[in-house]
Amino acid sequence: MTDHTAPRHIVLMGVSGAGKSTIGELLGARLGLPYMDGDDLHSQANIDKMANGIPLTDEDRWPWLTDIGDWLQEHADGGIIGCSALKRTYRDAIRIAAPGAVFVHVHGDYVLLRSRMEHRPGHFMPSSLLDSQMAILEPLAEDEPGAVFDIADPPRVLVDKAEKWLTSGNTAG
Repeated sequence: MTDHTAPRHIVLMGVSGAGKSTIGELLGARLGLPYMDGDDLHSQANIDKMANGIPLTDEDRWPWLTDIGDWLQEHADGGIIGCSALKRTYRDAIRIAAPGAVFVHVHGDYVLLRSRMEHRPGHFMPSSLLDSQMAILEPLAEDEPGAVFDIADPPRVLVDKAEKWLTSGNTAG
């Protein structure tokens, strides 16, 4: 179902293991929007660094965040992209590239997040980096266009809730 009342640029944000890829694909299908996993836009140097258990710095992330914004701009008709968007400054940069972007923050209990990371095969991000992501995560501020959704909900329930919020007309910060 394509819903033209929903925002056209959606950033599915959260720490690693929150389910951005799963939720992004389901939400994209529901809203008729393409989904891009932001991990696919990381440089090989960033991937290698994370795979070796080394947290990314702001300097490592800025080119990637530029690519996130570029992808949204290239999808003028809309799209959903998964991106940790851990800091307000990162989200502000994305909104400069895509001014109407809104943030669907998938988040949950630390134990659940860590368990998911430990049990997903073939991903470059080790669970040891969860602590560094949690340490720099800045929750959405009241003036930011976004909402938080609990990953304890099954994916389809979470997508139902996100779709309801996205189509409610109340997505402005």
